[in-house]
Amino acid sequence: MEKIINAFALEGKVISCARHGSGHINKTFLLHTDAGKAYILQTINHHIFKDVKSLMANIASVTAFLAERESDRRRVLHLVKTRSGENYLFENGEYWRVYEAILDSLSLDLPESAEDFYQSAVAFGQFQMQLADFPAATLAETIPHFHDTPVRYENFRRAIEEDVCGRLESVKKEVEFALAREEEAGTMMRLLQEGKLPLRVTHNDTKLNNVLLDKATRKPLCVIDLDTVMPGLAANDYGDSIRFGASTATEDEKDLNKVTMSLEMFEAYTRGFLSACGKSLTETEIKTLPMGAKLMTLECGVRFLTDYLQGDTYFGTHYEGQNLDRCRTQFKLVWDMEQKWDKMAAIIDQVSKEIK
Repeated sequence: MEKIINAFALEGKVISCARHGSGHINKTFLLHTDAGKAYILQTINHHIFKDVKSLMANIASVTAFLAERESDRRRVLHLVKTRSGENYLFENGEYWRVYEAILDSLSLDLPESAEDFYQSAVAFGQFQMQLADFPAATLAETIPHFHDTPVRYENFRRAIEEDVCGRLESVKKEVEFALAREEEAGTMMRLLQEGKLPLRVTHNDTKLNNVLLDKATRKPLCVIDLDTVMPGLAANDYGDSIRFGASTATEDEKDLNKVTMSLEMFEAYTRGFLSACGKSLTETEIKTLPMGAKLMTLECGVRFLTDYLQGDTYFGTHYEGQNLDRCRTQFKLVWDMEQKWDKMAAIIDQVSKEIK
């Protein structure tokens, strides 16, 4: 570890190094130096992100773009280069990078109030707004077809046909639910292909814990975890937040009676998101935000079900059937959104009128 740390142009000598955060993809360490500086050291999971060079080029270009428009260093991630001037290090079969740590900040795994969810929406909305003029097409896809829902359905159908674990018979209800919505699942991609939705720089993992809040004010500071920053649709970023943060239950809740989409949280997030970036979005983008929420939830459920059929090879599990439980919560959320569709659309319409 010492050799890796010394390869980066840190200020001062490292006096402590400890595991940090709750992420499952990359290993993260918090470093402190005798110069009073703090840094985040991370491995990059090159089994999931196979093109690390392109991934780091994405992050470097996006953070540099943001830094030019933001005077407060705490509001942008800053990469620390190696002593040879590179954005990352390859050592002992692993890829490493370092960021300046953003001090006096906190991240939350779950919102403690509607206000917390609102502030995360402001953060992701600001991220969208600040990058509205960034040429999205110049970014690489760090995970190809990540939110290409029709491609996810192709993988799902393949898993059904192969049924490698003999689990198909026990999930026919879930399979039927997913296939009944396959045509609708391609809505956003069709709108993109028809030129009715613009390609944006999107984060693609808009969970609450990917926002750093100021410890003192609980206002948003910075969006973190930029590994999946790539070209995409604004409604997908919005929708993934709703999927995760507006649910009234955990992702693997077994009692589906506890699983609903909170309209209070939906409205809080919508207000925060549109207050920050609504004026930069097209009318079609705003109108399709509810569809983004539904399809991101449906897509996630399909991915969980696909993985269950294939033997739980992608998503980490802690018990037998956890991916099936996850699938069922997502499908229950989709169903609940369908029951609340008119109310969701009315909220979007009202909030969008208020910001004009």
